[in-house]
Amino acid sequence: MAKRKLDGSLQFAVLPWRLGERGTREVLLLTSRETHRWVVPKGWPMRGRKPAEVASREAYEKAGLIGQVVGKRPLGNFHYEKRLARKEAIICEVRVYLFRVEQQLDDWPERGERERKWFDANEAVALVEEGGLAEIMARFANSYVRFGAERRRRAHHKHGGSGRVAGSAGPGDRSS
Repeated sequence: MAKRKLDGSLQFAVLPWRLGERGTREVLLLTSRETHRWVVPKGWPMRGRKPAEVASREAYEKAGLIGQVVGKRPLGNFHYEKRLARKEAIICEVRVYLFRVEQQLDDWPERGERERKWFDANEAVALVEEGGLAEIMARFANSYVRFGAERRRRAHHKHGGSGRVAGSAGPGDRSS
């Protein structure tokens, strides 16, 4: 049986999102290295970097994502059991920031260690094992808040436009 300790370990994560082809919210999940569970990019604090900067860097390193943290505050936080060497485990608090994906790279630092995949936001909720993360994702998937490019596209479409703002690079753009 794993030995557990509660030591206040803190990590920062992102919930990467974009608009899918049908205008629905999609989130990117990736597999953890050891257990291959579906998770979000997360990591430990870095000296000299703000939490949102750390979370954004983790999105790049773990999933090859370039984008912007939306808002100054985290969407929420959750706790999970981090398994360490020697069958020891610690309870970590993870603060999750909303991350609008602008570009998805073909090559990134942990490319060979993880699988990444886009899911409908509501579908993704059922795929993560951490209940607190699933709650954060469900709130995001079911919220009525509009984010930036989505609002502009809908307004443009409503006024007889094509549904696309010329020159915009929104989260629905599929770049590799």
